[in-house]
Amino acid sequence: MQKVRKIPMRKCVVTGERMEKKQLLRVVRTPEGDVVVDLTGKANGRGAYVTKNKTVIQKAQKTKILERHLECAIPEEIYAQLLNLVDHE
Repeated sequence: MQKVRKIPMRKCVVTGERMEKKQLLRVVRTPEGDVVVDLTGKANGRGAYVTKNKTVIQKAQKTKILERHLECAIPEEIYAQLLNLVDHE
């Protein structure tokens, strides 16, 4: 009998939808206070998930929702990196 693997679900901070972890991008505030895009999903620190969708990322930037969740300022490069990742998928 094959063991059924549980699919990790996470909630997008912008849309509030629960989705598979694979469909989301993770932004992390590290213990040192840096903000990075976590491609492994395993980086240390406080994380927030955003749907892999251009309009959602742009809305996150406009409403500053990531800044509220991570409790720090988010550099423009992070949003640029997120949009870039979505473009190349």
